[in-house]
Amino acid sequence: MKTAIIKFPGTTCEFDVLKAIEEAKGEAEVVKYKEFDPDRFDAVILAGGFSFGDYLRAGSVAANSDTMAKVKEMVNSGKKVLGICNGFQILVESNLLEGGLLPNLNMRFISKWIYLKIVKETALTKGLKGKVIKLPIAHAEGRYYHDNPQRASELAVFQYTNNLGEVDEKSNPNGSLLNIAGISNEEGNVIGLMPHPERASFPLISPDGSSDGLMLLRSFLR
Repeated sequence: MKTAIIKFPGTTCEFDVLKAIEEAKGEAEVVKYKEFDPDRFDAVILAGGFSFGDYLRAGSVAANSDTMAKVKEMVNSGKKVLGICNGFQILVESNLLEGGLLPNLNMRFISKWIYLKIVKETALTKGLKGKVIKLPIAHAEGRYYHDNPQRASELAVFQYTNNLGEVDEKSNPNGSLLNIAGISNEEGNVIGLMPHPERASFPLISPDGSSDGLMLLRSFLR
């Protein structure tokens, strides 16, 4: 499976993702957004950063690009799409995922390692439902919102928890509805999450020497 890591102006995490995919023994290529050819790839990753400077709203300019129209065609054919942080913002702005991502409740940029519980099986979490993992977050607009909490619960793939996997208010870093850190579409081939799995793919830079992000990426590549 060959994966395109799309680079928009302002994307900053594309090579982090590339290195993590290579660590997971996958094949990937960083592709400039205007040069993206969907026929060459089996999957797409939208990496983190500040696409187009996050003007208007985070991810909104990239969401209205011809590139995302091509990504939608890939989704309709059943191919996999993963949006990380700003990539998640682009997916909701593109209406490929439901809901929205609002400014953090404390109106501050948050950068820290957090615990997550995997609550749904998708292309990113196959065989991992119920596991508690540790990943870093780094965002100012990561508060997930949906006008239908029941629907949000059905879409949720990751929830912020404590180290025991318990969902509580203290473990919610940004005020997200139902502690939601990531969601998918109904088919499970489009997934967006605010935490960064690529930054948790190398034991050397993980605070406890874990590589939980690598586990997710390997699932995505299968």
